[in-house]
Amino acid sequence: MRILLADDEEELTEPVAAVLKKNNYSVDIVNNGDDAYDYLTGASYDAAILDIMMPGMSGLEVLKKIRAEGSTLPVLLLTAKSEIDDRVEGLDAGADDYLPKPFAMKELLARLRSITRRTAETKEVDLSFGDITLDRKKSVLNGPKGSEELSSKEFQMLEMLMLNHDTFINQDTFMEKIWGLDSDTDDRVVFVYISYVRNKLKAAGSKVTLKTKRGLGYFLKE
Repeated sequence: MRILLADDEEELTEPVAAVLKKNNYSVDIVNNGDDAYDYLTGASYDAAILDIMMPGMSGLEVLKKIRAEGSTLPVLLLTAKSEIDDRVEGLDAGADDYLPKPFAMKELLARLRSITRRTAETKEVDLSFGDITLDRKKSVLNGPKGSEELSSKEFQMLEMLMLNHDTFINQDTFMEKIWGLDSDTDDRVVFVYISYVRNKLKAAGSKVTLKTKRGLGYFLKE
């Protein structure tokens, strides 16, 4: 699941992003409202966390703008303000929930799960392909010879491959969805993790193979 986190407080965005990534979310971070709007209209996200008070457009302005354009993206608003009028204004603008600062990380995760309930419920369902099953709650690959624990990146990559087993996924798509638009990681990291996933499939005793087709990308084959 891919999240946009928009807040100009670096001391907040770094720990929040770390917690989200640990819970198998991909996170893009921006520190002003103008960039938040550009990212939300230029890429695909599963939810957005917007601080109300940001340079450029405020979180409320970004929210109102994307709602006026027809977006139904789940949005959680963050703010240091706790007055009831501010909460009402945010909810009336189309926010799915509202979380005043400071907050506990557990509460943030709970509220994020709540606003993405439909997607989250789908995410609870294990995925199967050929002789393998992906336990999406535990990030574990189950195969004929046993189970293999997956790192966050391995899990996200295999999940994408299993959800889209009838299509090709190219290197750019993996970079965008898993590492994020702002990642300064060399795109060769995709080849490294493809190798890791292949090794996990082999260790689990699976006959499923991760194939490459030049010019098109990667796909799973039974």
